[in-house]
Amino acid sequence: MTARPYDAVLCDIDGVLRHWPDADDIERSHRLPAGTLAKAAFAPSRLHPAITGEITDEQWRAAVAADLTEICGSSDRAHAAVTDWSNLVPRVDHEVVSLLAQARTVATVALVSNATTRLEWDLAQQGLDDLADIVVNTSRVGVMKPDPRVYLMAAERASAPLHRCLFIDDTAANVIAASEVGMTAVHYRQIEDLRTALAPLLTAPDAEHT
Repeated sequence: MTARPYDAVLCDIDGVLRHWPDADDIERSHRLPAGTLAKAAFAPSRLHPAITGEITDEQWRAAVAADLTEICGSSDRAHAAVTDWSNLVPRVDHEVVSLLAQARTVATVALVSNATTRLEWDLAQQGLDDLADIVVNTSRVGVMKPDPRVYLMAAERASAPLHRCLFIDDTAANVIAASEVGMTAVHYRQIEDLRTALAPLLTAPDAEHT
């Protein structure tokens, strides 16, 4: 019997691995009220179809631009604002990268994200496409966290029983859902949360990747 506590580490991306800057400067440059872009882009009626694969990332951003046309005064100005917002680059937390890389030497690592069809391109652009064994992008599988099916699919793809999965996410509802399907779930708030959660795995005496 192995002393390793987990066979798979399932980690959220945004809010854990990478952090997006705010759009304050873009909104000021386009003379938009603060919070306008986020309000339009992340309204459930806009965001949910994009992160469940009903529409592509490009269609989502076009719809956001259409929603902003009136407030921007023209379609061209709205599209320019959305283009500038789309060009924002998230900050990668390299401590998280390092910890996941260590975890991958002894367990399967999966990134599990509510994301649009642009996720894979984004990860490649920042050199993160080889960080994990598996990427579960909700826009590719048709359901989003906290739907239990996301966790079941992630565990199946990682070839790990649910009770042998460690799940990390910065959103409480997603953590609760993972726990309810039988995973060990950690609510991520700071790097110490991940370090503490991975410690039993990384210090297991017979930890060998199988």
